[in-house]
Amino acid sequence: MKNKINLLALVISMLMLISSCTKQLDLAPISSVGEGNFWKTSDQVDAFVNGVHSRFRTHVQRFLFLGELRADIEGTDPGTNSSFTGESTAGNERMWNNTLSLDAAGVGDFGGFYTNINQLNLLISKLNTTTVVTPANKTYYLGIAYGMRAFYYFQIYTAWGKAIIQTEPTNTIDISSLAKAASPEADVIKLIKDDIEKSLTNYGSTYTYRNSKGFWSKSASLMLKGQVFLWTSNRGGGAGDAGIAKIALIDAQTNGTVSLQASFANIFATTNRGNSEVIFASRHLLNEATLPIANFLPQTNLLINYFDSIGKRKFDVTVDNWGGTYFFPMMISTFRRFNDRDTRKWASIQPCYRLTGANYTMAGVFVAKYKGEQNAGVRALTNDYIIYRYADLLLLLAEAKVLLGESPAAEINLVRARAYGAAYSAVTDAFPNQAIDANPKEAILHERYCEFILEGKRWLDLRRMGDNYVYKYTNIKSNEAYKLLWPIDRTTLTNNKLLEQTPGYPAF
Repeated sequence: MKNKINLLALVISMLMLISSCTKQLDLAPISSVGEGNFWKTSDQVDAFVNGVHSRFRTHVQRFLFLGELRADIEGTDPGTNSSFTGESTAGNERMWNNTLSLDAAGVGDFGGFYTNINQLNLLISKLNTTTVVTPANKTYYLGIAYGMRAFYYFQIYTAWGKAIIQTEPTNTIDISSLAKAASPEADVIKLIKDDIEKSLTNYGSTYTYRNSKGFWSKSASLMLKGQVFLWTSNRGGGAGDAGIAKIALIDAQTNGTVSLQASFANIFATTNRGNSEVIFASRHLLNEATLPIANFLPQTNLLINYFDSIGKRKFDVTVDNWGGTYFFPMMISTFRRFNDRDTRKWASIQPCYRLTGANYTMAGVFVAKYKGEQNAGVRALTNDYIIYRYADLLLLLAEAKVLLGESPAAEINLVRARAYGAAYSAVTDAFPNQAIDANPKEAILHERYCEFILEGKRWLDLRRMGDNYVYKYTNIKSNEAYKLLWPIDRTTLTNNKLLEQTPGYPAF
């Protein structure tokens, strides 16, 4: 019983994170909650499902780190080792400089993902034996559990290659500390694909969204399937895997009831949550949880020394109260890679200038995609973090078509037309009329670069397309192939003696 209570200890902490929309729970006092009086009502199961999504939200920053920070978006500009406001990068430059090590691993403890993997294992175990939930909820929740577990393992697989495979609940909250060796990459990708199929089987013909798209859904599992099979298509799976990816993505497109928002900026507005473009998002709400991007934003008292050239104004405390600490600066070159007619440029990035006389000189930039909301004179970063959306589906589908020797024009042009808005001219802007379109993969990579700034996509896009793209766009060289994966941190290797350091990095 002691071990079972230990396992449920995390359940209680998760219940405390549940959003205000959750139904009143019929729970015993915290001091007496245990295996004997949990999993006894449908409300308790509902609460647990809310809990795994709340814990998923705590990992958003790690998804962002793993998906973007080693690519060609963040970093200091040439000749500097700090942000334009003078704020230190506090050692985080090791990620975009790709100088990670045992003691500066960038992301430790496998992102902390195993805490929720263990909870998902418990949820699967209980759902397969419980009779307190309706058949419809049981299969929907199993769809969530298998799909989300596959997502976590895919995060680990793309970052570290090998992974500790654990599919049964344990009384140890963090599986990464178990005395258990990591399994080969082939076994990990097999688990991921098997879990995706279990998720889709349980969802059956149910494509409905729950919690305003804040819950994992069948469409989310189909998006993950497309992503995974495109990855393996580029690693020996060829046209067969690309075809599977295409079918999955068309399924989500046909049955997922999604469409592009007319305005790019409106996708992320706090007043437009769960909009038509969203497939799955991690929810952030005022007085509940904020998006953990403060370290991607400058301090207000430093920002007010600079100017907005478009608005012809100096930044001020009232309007520009970003309130960050700029540990993860964005490069000016990121801003300059956009066409000025592309609305994504201005909706995603805020340029900052020095003013000398009547002349504006670029000083730096920072992300402006997530504006949050003003609350009592304070900016609250309450934007949802979107994991999957329709533009992502379109560009993944375009990628599958290229791998199959088909034209990606329809999908690319939908994304471009929305991006350019009234300034869009098919004669010059439509695929295949831009110079970059001579190489369709490069065209897709460029669209994804402009579309998904600070959505944790770029590094994974380069990795998925192939190692040569990493060597081309980042500072990793072809003779440093081991850097394509992340090192395991010292603490994790200390806690689990059966783990081995990622090949190429100094051994523990």
